[in-house]
Amino acid sequence: MRRRSVLAAAGAAALAAPVLGAAQAVAAPGSAGATGATGIAGSVGSAGSSGARCLEIRGVDISSLPKNEDHGAVYRTADGRREDPVRLIARAGVTHARLKVWVNPADGYNNKAHILPLARRLKRAGVDIWIDFHYSDSWADPAHQTKPAAWAGLDVPGLARAVYDHTADVLGALRRQGTPAQLVQIGNELNGGLIWPEGNWEHFDNMTAFLKAGLSAARDTTPRVRTILHLANGGDNGLYRWWFDNVVSYGVDFDIIGLSYYPFWHGPLANAAANMADVTARYGKPCVIAETAYPFTLESEDDVNDIMNDPSQLTEGYPATPAGQAAWLRTVADLAAGVPGGQGLGYCYWEGLWTYRAGSGWDPTDASSGNAWENLALFDFQDRELPGLRTLGRYRS
Repeated sequence: MRRRSVLAAAGAAALAAPVLGAAQAVAAPGSAGATGATGIAGSVGSAGSSGARCLEIRGVDISSLPKNEDHGAVYRTADGRREDPVRLIARAGVTHARLKVWVNPADGYNNKAHILPLARRLKRAGVDIWIDFHYSDSWADPAHQTKPAAWAGLDVPGLARAVYDHTADVLGALRRQGTPAQLVQIGNELNGGLIWPEGNWEHFDNMTAFLKAGLSAARDTTPRVRTILHLANGGDNGLYRWWFDNVVSYGVDFDIIGLSYYPFWHGPLANAAANMADVTARYGKPCVIAETAYPFTLESEDDVNDIMNDPSQLTEGYPATPAGQAAWLRTVADLAAGVPGGQGLGYCYWEGLWTYRAGSGWDPTDASSGNAWENLALFDFQDRELPGLRTLGRYRS
């Protein structure tokens, strides 16, 4: 998910429109469009029927932590004691930390140099590592898959080689220092492909060549790693059938289907439950909710208009309070646990440690850019952990 200083929920939902229009222009083998969601035995109610089933993945994306700490961020227990945030998430019961990787970011963060020491901290704390390759110098999402500047002059075979080398470089370095990744995403929110324009939705042959290169590098460097292909719009079954039907038809071999599911952008819970039930059965792969979040307040700590700032954006029954945030996390855990056949592996909270600090904003090219996310973090404006962190780690553990 790309975070911008001014982004309304309606605008975020509209980001997928060109991609969904594209779906009609590319033949999807066996595609049933959106109709697959309507006949699936899955709903919010059925998600809760899975009893006490545990989730093996109860993760949090902490990609912004090194930059935040370098700009003075501190993290505290609920009663105000300062603590190492990695220890806090481990103590809460979080199983995996997700770390995004950019190729050559302008601010020097979210790259190998910062991931390696963070991985050592995670290993010492007993938290597994989930790497999220964006194959860009900045945010990659359904509306932005900008080619890294260093790859600008490469042809398609050269780009595939660059994907392999970059993936192998990062994952190999992690393994050599004794902190191998357990999960790896080959691309981020790939609705419209990756490495545009060569790898966009109009060029599935190129797109899948890039995916295969990344997948091969992951397996060559880290044989036990589990690979994820990740889309946004987790309630849109037509999108998932179109995209994965095409990818599978090109012989792409992966392990896990990843979904972003934000209630304020991606539709009702019942749609997400139906989609997960359908795609796990259709492709014979388990799924993970790779991104979700919910606000603990609609207030903002800085002068940037936050993504979530209006009561109309909230989901009924989930107020923008610490308790409402924790309740949403229980519901998402139940959603994952309710996938038939135990095929829902778990979920990951997006950027739960991205609290406000001047200089640690969303734009790597602009040090003055603000944080439009701090009211969705798992720490409050006094840097104290919120109840949602322990819910994330302990509920369905």
